[in-house]
Amino acid sequence: WINANRTEDRVNAKASTENMGAPAVMIAATSNQLELATLLLQLGANVNVEDFQGITAIFLTLVYPKLSTEDVNKLVRLLLSWGANFFSDRLYSRDGCVAMARQKGAHKLADLLESELGGRRCEIVNLSSRPELNGKTCVADEHLPDSNEYKVTLETKSKEALVLSPDNLKRRDRTPQDCGYYIEFKNGRTIRHDFDSNEDCQAFVAALNRNETQPAVTKEAEARAEQAAAELLAELGIDDIPEKSPSGGQVKKAKKRKVDKKKMKN
Repeated sequence: WINANRTEDRVNAKASTENMGAPAVMIAATSNQLELATLLLQLGANVNVEDFQGITAIFLTLVYPKLSTEDVNKLVRLLLSWGANFFSDRLYSRDGCVAMARQKGAHKLADLLESELGGRRCEIVNLSSRPELNGKTCVADEHLPDSNEYKVTLETKSKEALVLSPDNLKRRDRTPQDCGYYIEFKNGRTIRHDFDSNEDCQAFVAALNRNETQPAVTKEAEARAEQAAAELLAELGIDDIPEKSPSGGQVKKAKKRKVDKKKMKN
């Protein structure tokens, strides 16, 4: 639906007035749909778009009562990495967001929000001790107030953790063209793609936009896997499974088979 008519900016569509005019990315976040929120941001959703009351996704996520502390932590970090901003002249200023996090008992998250680069995606710069990392991106996972440094995780397949000074970090928010990793939705499944470099990620996204990439999970492969599962269940003597797979592919019905317990003991 979003891609059917990109001229209408459907990715930033808002709900009706009765539903506070909540934008799609806000609904995804408050519904604890992390992957859906990521997909919307990859498609170009504005992370700072407001509902009819002028509230943004990051603030509503912090105050939403149905989300657990763990869920809030993951969602807020996602929004921060995509450039969620604080607005000093409104309720959802940095101080307001910190206060909401503490009220929810998310004190580590509150400490992160108080720091300048906490939760942000950053580019490593001027790192003389390891110059090969300059230009690489990372996420500032934790602020260390005693030394005013950040514990960061590299955006590579190795996920190497480092402690860096803010002088070696430059904020580099995710964008649809430079997202660091990519969540793909194919055949009813989400697949996360990690890369060893930003260039690899950017090339993947560009190819995807040109429809040059192959589906990560094809219907044929899914059908073969489900058929193999059906045969295995039959071999083990487990109850019948449905004739149709969740994706709609045909799968032979596995008949229940008795297992020779004496052979199993031997």
